Amino acid sequence: MKNDVISPEFNEEGRAMRRIRSFVRRQGRLTKGQEFALENYWPVMGVEYQDAPVDFAELFGREAPVTLEIGFGMGTSLVAMAKANPQQNFLGIEVHSPGVGACLATAHEEGVENLRVMCHDAVEVLQKMVPDNSLSMVQLFFPDPWHKARHNKRRIVQVPFAELVKSKLKLGGVFHMATDWEPYAEHMLEVMSSMEGYQNQSQSHDYVPRPDSRPVTKFEQRGHRLGHGVWDLMFERVK
Repeated sequence: MKNDVISPEFNEEGRAMRRIRSFVRRQGRLTKGQEFALENYWPVMGVEYQDAPVDFAELFGREAPVTLEIGFGMGTSLVAMAKANPQQNFLGIEVHSPGVGACLATAHEEGVENLRVMCHDAVEVLQKMVPDNSLSMVQLFFPDPWHKARHNKRRIVQVPFAELVKSKLKLGGVFHMATDWEPYAEHMLEVMSSMEGYQNQSQSHDYVPRPDSRPVTKFEQRGHRLGHGVWDLMFERVK
């Protein structure tokens, strides 16, 4: 697995340009199990970054609807979704290699074959690798909310990013977001509601009840016990 997530962009003079990223890379130490999974299961389920569109039918060995999840953490819920929906293909992107290793290990244990994973910046993957009009769903669950006002610009859900996601969704495809930080939920709602080509799937024009398709994580269960809320937003591409 190539470990080149922090790859700079360059200007016409060949100088590296500073780029605002929506994540902080917390490498962490790999457990023996995660290291074993990366060495043994990455060749089967791992996808290296490339500066060219990928053929999903070739990647998965079949034609099927593709769901892309950005920032899958340790991969528990992503593997559960892939196992529960064998008729669909799932591609997960995560920048932290321990999470990638954990996801690979769990997928192997569960016998999941309709999942592929990447370790790279999701924006670059969307820009370079994902063909236009190719995704049935994009999932973004509990992204870093960047609580401080001066850091709000680092939030991944901004108009340019939402436009990028829309271009990759098929007509009728859905952008599903979830957060446990209410100010970020309000920010997401404001951004998404301001855009043409998306339609809010909420009957009240704000948030939707958690759909059964999104498993409750241990992190979320702990939040519920502490009285924390969770807000789901689902916007369909209609143009």
